[in-house]
Amino acid sequence: MSTLRGQGPAADIRIRCQRERLDTEQTAAEIRRALPEVQQLEAWRLALGWSRSVTITQVKAQYVADGLLPRSLSDPMLCRWEHDPGERPDREYTVMLCRAYGATPGQLGLDFAEQVFPERELSSVIRYGRPETDTCSAGAREMVVHMTTAAGLPAVRESLQLALLADPHGSAEVAELAEAAVEHYALTYPKHPAYLLFEEVRAARGLLTDCLVTGHVHEQVADGVHRNVGWLSALMGNLAFHLDDHTGARAHLATATAYGTRTDDARLTAWALGAQSMVARYENRYETALSYAERAVAQAPAGLPKAQAHAWAQLTSLAGLGRE
Repeated sequence: MSTLRGQGPAADIRIRCQRERLDTEQTAAEIRRALPEVQQLEAWRLALGWSRSVTITQVKAQYVADGLLPRSLSDPMLCRWEHDPGERPDREYTVMLCRAYGATPGQLGLDFAEQVFPERELSSVIRYGRPETDTCSAGAREMVVHMTTAAGLPAVRESLQLALLADPHGSAEVAELAEAAVEHYALTYPKHPAYLLFEEVRAARGLLTDCLVTGHVHEQVADGVHRNVGWLSALMGNLAFHLDDHTGARAHLATATAYGTRTDDARLTAWALGAQSMVARYENRYETALSYAERAVAQAPAGLPKAQAHAWAQLTSLAGLGRE
């Protein structure tokens, strides 16, 4: 059903529901009852009386309210999410739609997000940093938590850039700062929108790559620079996966594996192989997932890393194949 064909009847239903003092959820249910071809996501928008352009404006406003650069949400994207069951917003857009609509993923028909990202995890991002929590619904209010500002992300990259300006060919200090940057990005991973963190990690890796391509990196620090390029690639792979870019994730994780092997960093190699197994499992390529998992177990250092590779990669891949 096209929106033009549904807006007139939906508007009439909304007016009736307003007279009957029904809330947005009840109005959306009435719209779906009368117009069964309308899905939940579209029904909620129609219940609010919003056009798609209004929704796009409100979603962008959520980013601006948090001091973030809005993503390029468009009318065709929103249309596909509303009408094509195979097209759904990623985690970040789900968060912003919930905030704009004052709804939960389940109310918008996006309850799949609560399966992929359990409620306790969604609660770390939905309505983050929003002070006006008293005005949202009880369901949305339960998902409110505060998030740190993104200002620290560019500051870390700028510090690395300044260090490289002081010593373009690298130094022990540059390698140490790069390692600190990797640790910072890893520790703050849940606190920032995935696309924003991806861009910062990519920029940091680019700085180290520029340093390496000069061909004049001091031999005693080259290994550390290569290792950190590998870890930054691993982070990019994980972020790409969370952004639903599986081909990109495979490319970045393959790069991480290559740099882990080159620098004899068994932990990095095992981590990247385990993450490649995760991507393959998500795509139902269980034989491939098991192959990556077995390589991860073989590479992982003894102790916790090996146990993690066994539990998180190998056993889950075997389970997917119905094997023990």
